[in-house]
Amino acid sequence: MKPAKLDTQPSQHFLMESATVDYAHANIRKLAATLSSDDPTATARRCFEWVRDHIEHSMDFHREEVTCAASEVLQQGTGLCTAKSHLLVALWRANQIPAGFCYQRLTLDGPSPPYCTHGFTAVWLDDRGWYRCDARGNSKPGIRCAFTPGQENLAYPAIYNGEQAYPEVWAEPWPDLLAAMEKLPNISQYRSHPIDACPPAADLCVSEPAAPNIE
Repeated sequence: MKPAKLDTQPSQHFLMESATVDYAHANIRKLAATLSSDDPTATARRCFEWVRDHIEHSMDFHREEVTCAASEVLQQGTGLCTAKSHLLVALWRANQIPAGFCYQRLTLDGPSPPYCTHGFTAVWLDDRGWYRCDARGNSKPGIRCAFTPGQENLAYPAIYNGEQAYPEVWAEPWPDLLAAMEKLPNISQYRSHPIDACPPAADLCVSEPAAPNIE
């Protein structure tokens, strides 16, 4: 499936349910209904702030559970940035708001490898188009993510050697990322061997040697 560009309107794929974006799950539908309003932008903001503030980022809160599907993230109350994005997109789509996934390749900590795949989201707002936002949570010092259409407030810039921001919006999470998340036994393993995933149809993905366990 081809991704969308930020200057194009969303296709029907950005409203679809899947095994990862399982918004038909009763608990997701219930929560989505409580966050809904007559104003789609207000609904989008409520969903964003709920995931940002109520789902604990695995690394920040020293949680060991590995979650992936949106319903699993909601049930466990924790997830990596990628997992939190799955729940947020599910809540938006449950409210019939088109949404998708965005990615960066970043170093895990500081200017040197190892690299990791950072996931965040984009939501379609009828009066503004695609708006990228990051609900990883503001529980890490120096991060102040907010929902401010017209101005991006992403958690991280891509500034170090080897880092990059992917400009597309994807209707589904990257398959390579999902496969790696499914194999991940716990978050301690992620700390020592972070996931550095390949975009779909990428001809080459350069993997750096893993750093020593930092725990």
